[in-house]
Amino acid sequence: MPHITLVRHGQANTEARDEESYDKLSELGHQQARWLGAHMQATGDRFQRVYSGTMVRHIETADGIGVDLEPLRDDRLNEIAYFDLSRLMEEQHGLLIPTEREGFVEHLPKVLGTWQEGRIEGAPESFEQFHSRVQDIMTEIAAGDGRALVVTSGGLIGMVLRQTLNLDVSGWAQMCLAIMNTSVHRWHMVLDRPLLTQFNGVPHLETPDRHYAQTHL
Repeated sequence: MPHITLVRHGQANTEARDEESYDKLSELGHQQARWLGAHMQATGDRFQRVYSGTMVRHIETADGIGVDLEPLRDDRLNEIAYFDLSRLMEEQHGLLIPTEREGFVEHLPKVLGTWQEGRIEGAPESFEQFHSRVQDIMTEIAAGDGRALVVTSGGLIGMVLRQTLNLDVSGWAQMCLAIMNTSVHRWHMVLDRPLLTQFNGVPHLETPDRHYAQTHL
């Protein structure tokens, strides 16, 4: 039975306000990845295939986990250009970009909803293009043999959840906001359909001395 484990990258540059500056792990992000890799080794979590996006934070996270397989890097696993979409939303619709995490609770669904409606001019890609590329790469991974590890980003994991659970924009945004750095999400394919069996697991960060490392940005 095909088995897919999606992992969100480690904590990135939380001070960034553009795509390029955000795309690198913080010191804590590197540590989160190493802890996850050690946990997988200790629990016998083995994979026959490894994939990652082509972003720096994906590659650094996969390297930190340290699976003994060369990841297949595919840009279809890359994140939404959220900083770019947010900038365009501010310019075209007057929606200010939040400066604290709580502000994204209202900001994210507005951006995603406007994007889905096709009302953000000059977006790096359309909602339909994002939806299709995620569907395409996940279908290809699901068709392979053995257990697959996929290192990617929260927005993409959220889209896979949306496609699996038939979520609306509000539900998709809520899922994205909940997803923690280096969290683990698992699907089993049953009769060619994805069955979600784990969401947002961080067993490698659950001891009291690591609670501080349960981050979202």
